[in-house]
Amino acid sequence: MKRTTIRAAAATSVAALILAGCGAGGRDGDSGDGGGGGDAAAEGDTTGITDTTIKIGDHKPLTGVAAPGYSEISTGAQAYYDWVNEAGGIHGRTIEYNVKDDGYNPTNTSKVVDELVLKDEVFAIVGGLGTPTHSAVVDFLNQEEVPDLMVSSGAQLWGNDPEKRPWTFGWQPDYEIEGKIMGQYIKENMPDAKVGLFLQGDELGADGEKGLRMYIDDQIVESVEYASGNTDVGPQISKLKASGADLVIGFNTPSYTALSQLVSMKLGYDPQWMYTNVGSDVNLVGSLLAKFSDGSVKDGSSALDGMMTTEYIPGLDTPDDPWVKLWQEVWDKHGEGELTNYRIFGMSQAYAFVSALQASGEDLTRERIVEVIEKDGANWPGPGLAPFRWSEESHLGMSGMAMSQTKGEDYENLTEVLVTDLGDAEITEGDTAAAEDAPPENGIPDVAVVE
Repeated sequence: MKRTTIRAAAATSVAALILAGCGAGGRDGDSGDGGGGGDAAAEGDTTGITDTTIKIGDHKPLTGVAAPGYSEISTGAQAYYDWVNEAGGIHGRTIEYNVKDDGYNPTNTSKVVDELVLKDEVFAIVGGLGTPTHSAVVDFLNQEEVPDLMVSSGAQLWGNDPEKRPWTFGWQPDYEIEGKIMGQYIKENMPDAKVGLFLQGDELGADGEKGLRMYIDDQIVESVEYASGNTDVGPQISKLKASGADLVIGFNTPSYTALSQLVSMKLGYDPQWMYTNVGSDVNLVGSLLAKFSDGSVKDGSSALDGMMTTEYIPGLDTPDDPWVKLWQEVWDKHGEGELTNYRIFGMSQAYAFVSALQASGEDLTRERIVEVIEKDGANWPGPGLAPFRWSEESHLGMSGMAMSQTKGEDYENLTEVLVTDLGDAEITEGDTAAAEDAPPENGIPDVAVVE
């Protein structure tokens, strides 16, 4: 069964880019002390835990120019937590989810995370969104020894140095391994392609380029960068056209996918396009293309037909996928409005966090959940096509993805799921069992408590 990716949390307007840089088991608890008491048998920090509740925090842009799309992620997470709580919670504790609006502004992120940690005394930050925004708080969270889990960004910062950031864990695949998988595909299937790179001028572009050059350095004829917030990409696209590049790879956000397409149309430039999963949601980019063209492009999605990209998690265009069926059931019961891919993204992250709670057992502490994720997280089933890399040596997120190509509004696989790691780690076909995981009947992770 084909499974397509959620295009990772993405800005939905050009203006947004100015800021950017996308009973479950256990015991019946006694009444809690209302203030981070937790189980008396637990040894460690029980901040945010009572006998009956677990309080967690998150930062997202709920208002402002970046809110469209991004703000839906937390509604998906909340719906899944409501589903778990209705079933009795995890080990007798229900989950209290407190998401604060940072407007996708790093200064605001620092303020709201300070409030969550120091005033609200949450147990953990779960799903904090954005490379520039979360970068503003990652050191603070590690200094305060607050679990910083399932960060919504593909930057390596969240997992490549557990010794420096022992409390932080990534979630989605990072940009370097995506570049490696793209590069190998091109080397094997498009060896004569003249490659141009269209890169965002930060970790997104730099890490993607690093992965690509490991395989196709000799095929790259031009590389251009844009600065987030500068919407004039005419010089960059003109330079790519002049280079003779007939395959352009973009490591960029969705707004810049739309802008690169619009400028290319005006220049009569029609290479094969390949975009990072971050920037390749057909429906979103199509709507942005129509908007940026002031309506002159009537069907923006059709302009993306044949685009190549990657996928790592199932989305709405695979309604028969068992995970999508679960997310639809959860949303029908606990959500309002339509289920979207952003909401599925939030549910998928929440599922991983609930798996960590389940594996931690009754005696939950901040130290315990970090230990459990390191020890067993790579083995937990879930909606991802590839397992996590979580261990004592790595806190990076998912280990792989598949190459795919758009056909209308759908995606068709070009490869099996491919897995790898940073640097010169080999690319291999993933374990098919991981890609074929189905959720438990009750929709709640069935993982054993780690000894």
